[in-house]
Amino acid sequence: MSQNNLWGRMAESFAGLFYPRLCYACGQNLPPGSEPVCISCHYKLPRTSHHQFPENEFTERFWGRVDIQAAAACFQFVKTGRVQRLLHHLKYERKREIGTYFGREYGAVLRAVPGFKNVDLIVPVPLHWRKKRIRGYNQAAAFAEGLSWSMCCPWEEALERVVHTDTQTKKSRLDRLMNVAQAFQLKSPGQLEGKHILLVDDVVTTGATLEVCTAELLKEAGCTVSLAAIAIAV
Repeated sequence: MSQNNLWGRMAESFAGLFYPRLCYACGQNLPPGSEPVCISCHYKLPRTSHHQFPENEFTERFWGRVDIQAAAACFQFVKTGRVQRLLHHLKYERKREIGTYFGREYGAVLRAVPGFKNVDLIVPVPLHWRKKRIRGYNQAAAFAEGLSWSMCCPWEEALERVVHTDTQTKKSRLDRLMNVAQAFQLKSPGQLEGKHILLVDDVVTTGATLEVCTAELLKEAGCTVSLAAIAIAV
């Protein structure tokens, strides 16, 4: 170990005495230089097996609504569970590293799955600029960045949210769909023709937002769309 690395480790350990790093899922202390989730929580998180099946509970939500190539979520979202706590930190407490961490992890899984092997571009569901200014970043873009790293595939915010809509929380599927029906548009029409797009978001509930974004992407000639998310609500 070089002297610079040694001093860096010592400084990190000393800082940890006063500002300890905590696991974002359970609140336990983390060792210096570790990932944002402790080993125990890492193995207890409720992972899905979506990537193993071309038809799964994620793809079923879009039957007869929009044409998608493949869809998979990393985790099951359960209220009051570890995944909810992690997503709360990601969305509301500026812990962007959670998104990139799970993107890197899940991208390593998806890159070996036939339905995701030929992705040309990863596109996050966009935030309206007002909400992005408040949060400081787009949490779906953090996930996209991590996926891009492990899938060796570029990512781009090719969609923009042009309407600032009400929160989707507690709305029915139909109300959610109506709420975002005209909210999104392509930034540069014609740029995605013939590409296989991986559209990504942090959490999927009814799928209304992904449905509208997918429909907008499919306006591009020859474009195909697959979907990925950190979590899906059960």
